[in-house]
Amino acid sequence: MSDDLVFYTNPQSRGRIARWMLEESGADYRTEVVDYAGRMKSAEYLAINPMGKVPAIVHQGKVVTEGAAICAYLAEAFPEAGLAPRPEERADYYRWLFFAAGPVEQALTNNSVEFDPSPEQSRRFGYGNYATTVDVLEHAVSAHPYIAGDRFTAADVYVGSAVGWGTMFGTLPKRDAFLAYFERLSGREAFKRAAAKDDALVPKPA
Repeated sequence: MSDDLVFYTNPQSRGRIARWMLEESGADYRTEVVDYAGRMKSAEYLAINPMGKVPAIVHQGKVVTEGAAICAYLAEAFPEAGLAPRPEERADYYRWLFFAAGPVEQALTNNSVEFDPSPEQSRRFGYGNYATTVDVLEHAVSAHPYIAGDRFTAADVYVGSAVGWGTMFGTLPKRDAFLAYFERLSGREAFKRAAAKDDALVPKPA
């Protein structure tokens, strides 16, 4: 494996998003597993990501963190994979990639801890409220076969991960549009390879 691209992750984390994107990109990379109990908050790892979170990648000496940023970065760094947006796809690509990273992430996380802003409070939150965010996401994944049109792009890795995890763990309702969208994505060979690699790293019960 190449030291030119190093992937820091934990198989039980959002690192699965970056793993899927790495597999889609065709990049040669080395995996470093960062455990929650020790290394994730170590000085060594905090020098890479001061947030003490995964995923992170180091490519040619440059650090990239945050799942959406990693997806967008790898699409541009490995253009031969064809995952960056074409001119006619850019508006939907960037719109929904950052909608998932912002409003969707906030809405699903807050809702999972039983917090939903009151109508008065909702003006102070970028996502407004959970119900609206879910409805808008449903409309987005229903508009085209893929999030930016008729072709799979890096934005589908991030949006698809949010939909897949959300419907699996109950932070999103299992609406037909969500299930159909994720079914298209989860059949991809890169998705299957990524899932198998991460599953193999999950600690086995004692």
